[in-house]
Amino acid sequence: MVDDELWARTEPLLPAWPERSSGPRPMDDRRCFQGILFVLYTGITWQQLPLELGFGSGQTCWRRLGRWQEAGVFEALHRILLAELNAAGLIDWTRACVDASHVRAKKRGEATGPSPVDRRKTGSKHHLISDGIPFHVISTAANVNDVTQTLALLDGIPPVAGRIGHPRKRPDALLGDKGYDSNPNRQELRKRRILPVISRKGSRDIIGLGKLRYVVEQTFAQLHQFKRLAVRWERRLDLHNAFVSLACAAICWRRLMKPAG
Repeated sequence: MVDDELWARTEPLLPAWPERSSGPRPMDDRRCFQGILFVLYTGITWQQLPLELGFGSGQTCWRRLGRWQEAGVFEALHRILLAELNAAGLIDWTRACVDASHVRAKKRGEATGPSPVDRRKTGSKHHLISDGIPFHVISTAANVNDVTQTLALLDGIPPVAGRIGHPRKRPDALLGDKGYDSNPNRQELRKRRILPVISRKGSRDIIGLGKLRYVVEQTFAQLHQFKRLAVRWERRLDLHNAFVSLACAAICWRRLMKPAG
């Protein structure tokens, strides 16, 4: 169920329906939002969404998901909750960590490819930048190299308000394992006044990166607790990304409601 406080943040972001339109009255937006979350959490197919829950049909919720993604609702909700976390001092800007995780893509579709870690079965890859809270996720084919997404992940961090001054977009340092070893990327990070803390291939990890990677590993564990993301079912990349953004928002909401300490 969607509590009143979360819905109060979500409802103003939804595109309005035409005042006069033919056909039956559209299903209530809040019920459809709950149906979308139900599918995200459980991983069931749209056809399996039980009508007795009152969320409308799976087809209705699927259409609403696409409509809201096109309107930028889920990214906007994620950005709002990041700002609230920042205002509460719950974002650590001293460092962010990048990593990637493979997921099986059952129906192929956009941004899928042979997985190098799963016997070349069709899959996708989630590229993540996080400080323990997801800043940005990029979905690509499973055979895309991690290093190619480093700067895209960094640039994908939305402007995070919540504090006095300009919204913040960049951490002080960027952590990555040997999959992100790239001197051009290091140079670009330094130009942006970001300290690159990236292991080099063929050398021992003397920077202690392993002790700090828990922030991104923990975030992946939270992200893939949403069963609709642990296995990708959407052929359309925009719908898969809608679920990813909504999951990021849900993780932020949990953190906001249960701050550490």
